[in-house]
Amino acid sequence: MKDQKIKEVVDKYKYENELIDSGIKYIAGCDEAGRGPLAGPVVVASCILPLYEKIEGIDDSKKLTPKKRNELYKRIIEKAICYKIVFISAEEIDKSDIYRATERGMIEAIKGLDITPEHVLIDAMPLKQLDIAHTSLIKGDYLSASIGAASILAKVARDEFMDKMDVKYPNYGFKHNKGYGTKMHMEALQKFGPCEIHRKSFAPISSFYVGEQLSFDLDLE
Repeated sequence: MKDQKIKEVVDKYKYENELIDSGIKYIAGCDEAGRGPLAGPVVVASCILPLYEKIEGIDDSKKLTPKKRNELYKRIIEKAICYKIVFISAEEIDKSDIYRATERGMIEAIKGLDITPEHVLIDAMPLKQLDIAHTSLIKGDYLSASIGAASILAKVARDEFMDKMDVKYPNYGFKHNKGYGTKMHMEALQKFGPCEIHRKSFAPISSFYVGEQLSFDLDLE
């Protein structure tokens, strides 16, 4: 008899409910999409979900089909108390590094909410500069509905942006690879070189700019 895998049941509102029980009303989730690609922005989203109206189906955006992501995106936008989506361009990433660029984007997304959250649940990244109580959760986009919702907002917004870039720069297949280093993308780079939305500080894109002085922002504040 073959072993049957038992699907783990995760309470997506566990962390939110614990905060609600402690008297906290406004809980934001924050996550990003696009830290790894060779091209395009990193997109950060933050949102505050309604306290007592669960949105079924929220999960890590990477685990969802594009159709399901789009459906949930619309429901999250409709039901969220407030949300904010921030784009950090390739140029901005090249001025510092992807980690600090993402960190700045997260703080901007959280601070940009119409309502100041009392607590923020963040996927993985600790935000030492954030002056709001927060918890960083490894695999938070899977464990927390608030973070999962933010991951869906960020992922769908970024995918839509890359689809538009596919029309503007048709040689690279951005509609399909979303800026990641697929075989077709790498072959296109060798043939056409990088375009404006490629990240100059990322290898192998950086090899096209040997001898060019890149300006890096070393402000650690």
